[in-house]
Amino acid sequence: MNCLKGLGLAAVTAVMAIFSAGQAFAMPPGAMRVIGQANPPLGHYEFCQTYVSECAATYKDAGPMTLTEDKWRTLLDVNYTVNSSITPMTDQEIYGVEERWAYPRTVGDCEDFVLLKRKMLMKKGFHPSDLLITVVLQPNGEGHAVLTVRSDRGDFVLDNMRNKVMLWSDTEYTYLKRQASDNPARWVKLQDGRATAVGSVGQ
Repeated sequence: MNCLKGLGLAAVTAVMAIFSAGQAFAMPPGAMRVIGQANPPLGHYEFCQTYVSECAATYKDAGPMTLTEDKWRTLLDVNYTVNSSITPMTDQEIYGVEERWAYPRTVGDCEDFVLLKRKMLMKKGFHPSDLLITVVLQPNGEGHAVLTVRSDRGDFVLDNMRNKVMLWSDTEYTYLKRQASDNPARWVKLQDGRATAVGSVGQ
């Protein structure tokens, strides 16, 4: 995937108005709709061969988490910390291969950003069934990966192309597929509700 198009990191802004005192939260559009099974991206399949324990189905779907102000601040902090500490580079530039998913140390592409954010959030107590690697298409047709965070206030997206954490439905992406909520090695096809069903990549 070419994950570097349109990259630009802005300064972190204040916590969104959804937690402002005295304001009721406006419920977002429905969560992304799962419409079937999908093949995992090749890079994730190979990642699972290396990190077997991280791709084992050792948990059940806990259901969307309750999004508190503290959890929201943690999402903002982790997204900003990873975005500002990892320099974006393609796998070709780093490893000399077209696709390799790995935990980044100083450089990485979009999937590497996602893997690190997911790992950090799990260490902070987020349930893995709510932290789902997701494959999308950018408006220019190029593939990209983001981290979907499921919550009772909607599905939010952590993206290496922006520090703002947004509802999936507010982004410019077309959502193709993501990890299953009950098995990190399994993937499901998505219909995001804003358009007709779309196919998945990496089949």
